[in-house]
Amino acid sequence: MAGAVPPASTNPWLALQAGVDPAERVGVVRRAHEAFVRSGAVGGPVRGVVTESWRRSARAGVDPDTVGAPVDLTDADLEEYRAAHPLSAVVPVLREVLGGAYAAGDQIMAVSDAAGRLLWVEGHLGALRRAEMMNFVAGAWWDEPHIGTNAPGTALAVDHAVQIFASEHFSRAAQAWTCSAAPIHDPATGRLLGAVDITGGDQVANPHSLALVRAAARLAETYLAQYPPAAGPAVNLTALGRDEATVTGNGRRLVLSRRHSEIVALLACHPDGLTGDQLGLELYGDELNPVTLRAELSRLRAILGPHVLGSRPYRLRVAVDTDFGTVSRLLAAGALREALAAYRGPLLPGSQAPGVAAVRSRLEHELRASVLAAGDVSILDAWARTPSGSDDLVVWEALADRLPAGSPRRALASARVRDLMVDYGLLGGPGHLHATSLQRRRR
Repeated sequence: MAGAVPPASTNPWLALQAGVDPAERVGVVRRAHEAFVRSGAVGGPVRGVVTESWRRSARAGVDPDTVGAPVDLTDADLEEYRAAHPLSAVVPVLREVLGGAYAAGDQIMAVSDAAGRLLWVEGHLGALRRAEMMNFVAGAWWDEPHIGTNAPGTALAVDHAVQIFASEHFSRAAQAWTCSAAPIHDPATGRLLGAVDITGGDQVANPHSLALVRAAARLAETYLAQYPPAAGPAVNLTALGRDEATVTGNGRRLVLSRRHSEIVALLACHPDGLTGDQLGLELYGDELNPVTLRAELSRLRAILGPHVLGSRPYRLRVAVDTDFGTVSRLLAAGALREALAAYRGPLLPGSQAPGVAAVRSRLEHELRASVLAAGDVSILDAWARTPSGSDDLVVWEALADRLPAGSPRRALASARVRDLMVDYGLLGGPGHLHATSLQRRRR
């Protein structure tokens, strides 16, 4: 969560400090922006939060002459997504807090999801019509990678309330506007849910507007803490140590195909959903075939039901508890023995999907590092008995060092160390250790 706001005179998140002439500031920053677009160098007094955002925008390949943000949710798809989003419960609260500001002036209120997609955009009719010219509309992507520096996108990127003034916007089409935005978090988990934004003219560039959106975001979080959205029927995904995951819930138990197992596991790791391209890269890497992916998703939706698998973006619409998520939570809580007991083997061990392989590798690395850091004989022994630890030379060495002299288990561990050294080419002959062995051991 963001800390306390410093005084306005030193507030780096505020666009205009006291006494600064807005027109002069627009010119200074516009010249700095033009120089950055030409050379990549930032000159002049540009705020650090803006400088870093320009750099992220440039690295993402954003064209500063982009006329409008891409729109990927409309009509029924937009309504379906908004209805299922946790922030739908607090939009009336945000309207009550911010409605006076945008009703009395030429301003707009916008609410986005955590990915930067605008879900609600409402306010002064004239401002809405002008904003439509740059696709500042519900269903449009206003994250930094799509449209560059802007208050809702940058607030999400840095997880802090921020104000973006006129020519500080990376896209020239947005430089007629000034906006203040603040992130909103799930009060129970701290997970980022989205952002609330006020957009208008130069009048938005004041401490009051920034304080107002911060207050609105905090009030939304307070409301969610008191009235959490009702959860849908939960399902359980079991995917450790098996290539075909099982889904249980609502009185059913399903064994999924290997590809469907990968899809459900990946979506469980991305509760806010994935676009078709994102999911395709996680599944197929550079060999993405959109037609094949759509066919797999269509079959999976028929199996799970539309109430479980949503689209635009692809996501699981019910709470999902996974066995690999349980291991991660136990590790984070310091319950290493319980995490080891819950670890039934690698996540979908036969999967070559890049996204699955990354999650599998990360979980195993975290578990192994915790085992070695603990140095406890029983914990080392438990890990050595798993498929992941059976060939782990470093773990077997640590185990052999710590077991009591003369114990049968120590003799077995020492024999296993010798066998692994031979297998890994660390022993050139009986009792001979290569000089490079320590460099070649698994770390």
